[in-house]
Amino acid sequence: MTQNLLFLGQSEKSPSHRFLIADDSEFARKNAGLLVSKLGGIVIGEATNGREAVDLYARLRPDVVLMDITMPGMEGTEAVGKIVQDDPDAVIIMVSSLGHNGILQKAISLGAKHFITKPIQFEYAAEIVRSVLDKKS
Repeated sequence: MTQNLLFLGQSEKSPSHRFLIADDSEFARKNAGLLVSKLGGIVIGEATNGREAVDLYARLRPDVVLMDITMPGMEGTEAVGKIVQDDPDAVIIMVSSLGHNGILQKAISLGAKHFITKPIQFEYAAEIVRSVLDKKS
């Protein structure tokens, strides 16, 4: 059994948690992907804007979405509202730079489960993801 799988509370035979990453920055998507990998999860899709995130969520039904707030076309908060309207049980964690407190509160009120600040600090972010997944179980 690997330490990563133990971290998420899974057995060796359990499937990995499936993640959708939505961020307009390629660097941020790769960084979030590293977090997912360290958690023993798999990235099943990447979106560069809110519209893509909504479409990919509907098609892929990931276990967790890591959603940026500020993206072109459709902001992350609007995407949260659309995803949660379609799937009230969606697990969405906002990923945001410091200083977006009001927008983060809006995202939480629309159905996001928690938030992670950029730049991602892996230990802190891992605790948040684990906490959100534990609540889902």
